[in-house]
Amino acid sequence: MAGLEGIEQPRRHASATAARWSPGVEDERALKALELYGNPAEMEVPLPSLPESAAIARRLAQVVVLRHWGLSPRMAEDTVLLVSELVGNAVRHTGARVFGLRMHRRRGRIRIEIRDPSRGLPCLMPVQELDLSGRGLFLVDKLADRWGVDLLPRGKVTWFEMRAADR
Repeated sequence: MAGLEGIEQPRRHASATAARWSPGVEDERALKALELYGNPAEMEVPLPSLPESAAIARRLAQVVVLRHWGLSPRMAEDTVLLVSELVGNAVRHTGARVFGLRMHRRRGRIRIEIRDPSRGLPCLMPVQELDLSGRGLFLVDKLADRWGVDLLPRGKVTWFEMRAADR
């Protein structure tokens, strides 16, 4: 939108996200991110606390969900969106230099974790239709089956879980 560059926009329609994150569109970049940063399904992947890291985390989540776990494109779309929201919160609100991304798959369920050194708890705020920001945890709350925060001796892990069925 002209004149609104850099301003967070409300999520439009699910098909726009699906087209942006379909396997054919981002697959090569996602595989490159996996090669450069590591597999968050095997170990925690540290990423710099910069806005650009959201794109890296999205690509890592996409390749794990689609290629490594063989889950549906819809599951990948939702996972990518929620990873982006949690990473955005970690970058914006924690003051950390680095955060960690970890992904787990258990029978019938996936769990995504973002670890950061802040012990400040995220807050689910009421969202109005025309709000331009503050929708991150609202989306996590609506799309995930469960989400929460585990306090650590030094920091916290913010996580979400979703039911996952094989294709």
